[in-house]
Amino acid sequence: MAHDHKLEIFRGLIKFKSNEAKIWGVFAFLSVVTVIEVALGIIKPEVLTGNRFLAMKLLNWIFIVLTLVKAYYITWDFMHMRDEKKSLRRAVVWTAVFLICYLVIILLIEGDYIFDVYKSGYVKFNF
Repeated sequence: MAHDHKLEIFRGLIKFKSNEAKIWGVFAFLSVVTVIEVALGIIKPEVLTGNRFLAMKLLNWIFIVLTLVKAYYITWDFMHMRDEKKSLRRAVVWTAVFLICYLVIILLIEGDYIFDVYKSGYVKFNF
């Protein structure tokens, strides 16, 4: 059961002539995002590490967003999710979205608690 795959990325903004060219295009995009993540991790700009948003540094939020972008393109292009039926795509995507939101909320709540414990030196539970 062979069928043609869509040879475009960024919602049709960039089109390729073959599957091989598309793979290299997505690989280049993912490589650029990874290089940006590594560069930000090495440099750690003061503007992004000093400011906070929802109890977390802006740099951490940027890492979370860039990781989600990479996960989206890996799933969408390399795992051929774009070529599946709409109902399967929604089942996979919505499950992942809710799970990621849940995990981020846990990260924020627990991280804020640990921050307060270290900041005040008060241990609520004696493990």
